[in-house]
Amino acid sequence: MIELAIYDMDRTITRTGTFTPFMIHAALRLAPWRLVFVPFAALVMVAYVLKLIERKRVKELNQAMLIGRNVAVAKLAPIAESFAEKIMRHNVRREALVSLAENRAAGRRLVLATASSRLWVEPIAARLGMDDIVATTAIKGLDDYVSHKVDGENCYGPAKLRMIEAWMGLEKLDRSQCRIWFYSDHVSDVPVLEWADEPVAANPHHDLRVEAKKRGWTIVDWD
Repeated sequence: MIELAIYDMDRTITRTGTFTPFMIHAALRLAPWRLVFVPFAALVMVAYVLKLIERKRVKELNQAMLIGRNVAVAKLAPIAESFAEKIMRHNVRREALVSLAENRAAGRRLVLATASSRLWVEPIAARLGMDDIVATTAIKGLDDYVSHKVDGENCYGPAKLRMIEAWMGLEKLDRSQCRIWFYSDHVSDVPVLEWADEPVAANPHHDLRVEAKKRGWTIVDWD
């Protein structure tokens, strides 16, 4: 039996989200003048809340405004590394690290499954000691530029489960031969929590806490 411990990242392992902080971190280093678009980025989020646009489009529009439509990988890589250092110093829950260490010691394969972009997830995952990543991916051109466009699905809600299952297929992992732990803070991850053998509501928001209590799922409050 193969054992997997799959973790959401934002507000599960980290205390806060990482999308907007990375956008600002990158804008300050690439082109500080782009910070004039911050109010417009807020308006884009309002449009999402009003259900005028989907979450994937929010990411594309805000990345286009704050970072640019096409940015060289060579420029983004050191920025992502410095952002990861900042996250590890100031934004990671101590007890989440304990949980990761316990699952690692138990011999479980550690997987980060997050709606955040691989642009900044990869260096964070490396520092957390993750074995694999399932994440939202930006389109990359043959000229070593990263587009603001999302390649495929945004790894959120039901799409996260589809992307995890697709990853398992690529890894030739038979679901019937796996025991899976899944940790998340948000009700959007109910499809994955239902699918997991050991669902864990970690630092759950109100709606997930209610759902977890109703279903008898484990609830943990880290830090």
